[in-house]
Amino acid sequence: MVVREATAADAWAIEAVHCAAFPTSAEARLVTRLEEDGDVLASFVAEIEGATVAHIAFSRMTVFADGNALAAAGLGPLAVMPPYQGLGFGGLLVRTGLEAMAAKGMQICFVLGDPDYYSRFGFRGDLAVRFASPYAGPHLMACLLDSAVCVPERGEAHYAPAFARLE
Repeated sequence: MVVREATAADAWAIEAVHCAAFPTSAEARLVTRLEEDGDVLASFVAEIEGATVAHIAFSRMTVFADGNALAAAGLGPLAVMPPYQGLGFGGLLVRTGLEAMAAKGMQICFVLGDPDYYSRFGFRGDLAVRFASPYAGPHLMACLLDSAVCVPERGEAHYAPAFARLE
């Protein structure tokens, strides 16, 4: 298995992974829109024998904590082809991406997803609840990527505009 940064040549394979992993093509369209808008901070694929079996994207967010801007990323979407789900491909992509976001100077990362899955990577609902967001609720979680950042009292978290256009 190889994990690498995605390139423009991977677009069709990335779309296929998302279409196979989700019941609609909405997540595949989200990835395309994030790319078109220039909001993708990083995108990684996992391959087996040259075939793409998983993909993850991290996009730009606008986040304020206690009145100060934070460098922030949004994780998602993450997709793994059904025959490869549960084998660790998603987790490897999440860890790779979080390390890349920290290396790029991102201070916090948000995700909308299953708390049981994402909590193993350090995402916490009790951190995200401090941020006003259109996506507030039990599936919005956050993870501090910079140990110098103090847990804020309150803030705002806004995903890239493509998320608002998700059907």
